[in-house]
Amino acid sequence: MSTPTLVKGDDGLRRCGWGASNLDYVAYHDDEWGRPVSGDTAVLERLCLEGFQSGLSWLTILRKRDNFRDAFAGFDPERIAAFGRRDVTRLLADSGIVRHRGKIEATIANARATVALADSGGSLSDLVWSYRPAGRRKAPRAWADIPSKTPESVALSKDLLRRGFRFVGPTTMYAAMQAMGIVNDHFAGCHARTR
Repeated sequence: MSTPTLVKGDDGLRRCGWGASNLDYVAYHDDEWGRPVSGDTAVLERLCLEGFQSGLSWLTILRKRDNFRDAFAGFDPERIAAFGRRDVTRLLADSGIVRHRGKIEATIANARATVALADSGGSLSDLVWSYRPAGRRKAPRAWADIPSKTPESVALSKDLLRRGFRFVGPTTMYAAMQAMGIVNDHFAGCHARTR
């Protein structure tokens, strides 16, 4: 990977190289990525957006995030679970989001699976966080130190797939775990690692 591990910004702060590549990433890196996220609505949003990102740049998703929130009822599981064919047609015509039928239908399926989990007394947030790795990992110092998937992301993926979730493969789940602060993959020396 050609992106440097750490970059010193104009503000004097050292950040993960990817997080300094443009202003959208700076804000996301500093204020969101790797920060703990909980609650079924927030976790569902992260899982679905990571699914939409599959095969695309995260920057594309980040810049369309408000449109996704509008299109998918704020990622309220109950509201999305009620979506039908007309909603899929509406979403396929919405140029503000990624218009991919499989990913749109996966978001609806994921909301329904989240509701089913809640109806059985569970919580998507609790389920996802139950796959947090045990113990502390060393801070990564090089790109090679960051895996694309882990035993925990593989197990989480299998569990979610068994429950009817879609677009939740092990690599996508590891990216979600990073984004939601379940793992901390800010590089050693990054100012956001210790915040």
